[in-house]
Amino acid sequence: MQDLINKEKAVVVFSGGQDSTTCLFWAKKRYEEVVAVSFDYGQKHKLELDCAKDICKKYGVEHHILDMGLLNQLAPNSLTRVDIDVDKEVPKDALPNTFVDGRNLLFLTFAAVFAKQRGITNVVTGVSQSDFSGYPDCRDVFVKSLNVTLNLSMDYQFVIETPLMWIDKAETWKLADDLGVLDIVKNETLTCYNGIKGNGCGECPACKLRKNGYLKYKKEFKSGE
Repeated sequence: MQDLINKEKAVVVFSGGQDSTTCLFWAKKRYEEVVAVSFDYGQKHKLELDCAKDICKKYGVEHHILDMGLLNQLAPNSLTRVDIDVDKEVPKDALPNTFVDGRNLLFLTFAAVFAKQRGITNVVTGVSQSDFSGYPDCRDVFVKSLNVTLNLSMDYQFVIETPLMWIDKAETWKLADDLGVLDIVKNETLTCYNGIKGNGCGECPACKLRKNGYLKYKKEFKSGE
């Protein structure tokens, strides 16, 4: 397998949201070939999978959707259950009810298994410790730990890349602008917990984080134009 390694390719963990779409185009600038992998875990808003599919088709990215239905059974939360409302604010002393136990652990693990079968070492994910909404599986220490574990478990030199790890939402908008895909990210992605594309519902924590980041981006990086 080591002889088949192609370092000019990357697998992107892709949800169709702002962060993963920015990472998708970041990877397209860096690698000759990019493959996007999305996960169906029984999320309430399957529109995000349709969104991911549409973006990949429109911009010529090979796309795969993997079945992760067991995660829905094991980790009920407000993103997978119609009878659980999304927290309107991020709790100060507890995990938000949009946190899905084990999600990034499983997504990155299965993306790595997928990548190895293709002879690919680079796996890209849009997690950020700067704007992580209290999710422990978005922290740098988790990603580095999992990277080591994956390498040991498969005797393979994976590299988990996290281009957004140390930047906030305003800087993520700037990165999209620098990549020439600001309008794509703004209009064609789905970040909203209530399943509304583009600017979203404006009320859920994901929409507020996205909107505040955009306003900060306009103020800090575009005000002089």
